[in-house]
Amino acid sequence: MLNIREDIANARSHDPAARSSFETWVVASGLHAVWAHRWHHWLWSHGFKFFARVGSQWTRFWTGVEIHPGATIGRRFFIDHGMGVVIGETAEVGDDVMMYHGVTLGGRSLKPGKRHPTIEDHVIIGAGAKILGPITVGEGSAIGANAVVVKDVAPKSLAVGIPATTKPLNGPTEGVGYTDL
Repeated sequence: MLNIREDIANARSHDPAARSSFETWVVASGLHAVWAHRWHHWLWSHGFKFFARVGSQWTRFWTGVEIHPGATIGRRFFIDHGMGVVIGETAEVGDDVMMYHGVTLGGRSLKPGKRHPTIEDHVIIGAGAKILGPITVGEGSAIGANAVVVKDVAPKSLAVGIPATTKPLNGPTEGVGYTDL
């Protein structure tokens, strides 16, 4: 129950349209997808892989967010608007990450092993961004809308463009809105 309250408070702090905790609990599809993922990840981790996959597909149907049950998700992860988000099996998402709609944390190889990105703590990922392959996005970084990231991003950097180029950020991303970057 603590994580649900924490998630709702986090969503409200990132979403100026959220008018109440109750409304956020009822209508935030990104939160629903994360909550369902926690259950599916537990099933996956305890050997119930088929049921985890079926559950994740049902969640995708209801929320528009596809999180593979093998992915690792940290605390206070918020997906704003949700629709079109895809997070692959070996992706790792840290704490206090904010992601907008249309983001892909995808692979670039069919070989077994680590194929998806690692997103460290306090990262903001703009709408439509594609982060591909077994790369790392460093703590406190921001990924611009529609960027295509195929190389590591240093901590406290801004990555924009296709393919993404990076530059140091001037200040932390914690508590900063995407439009403030």
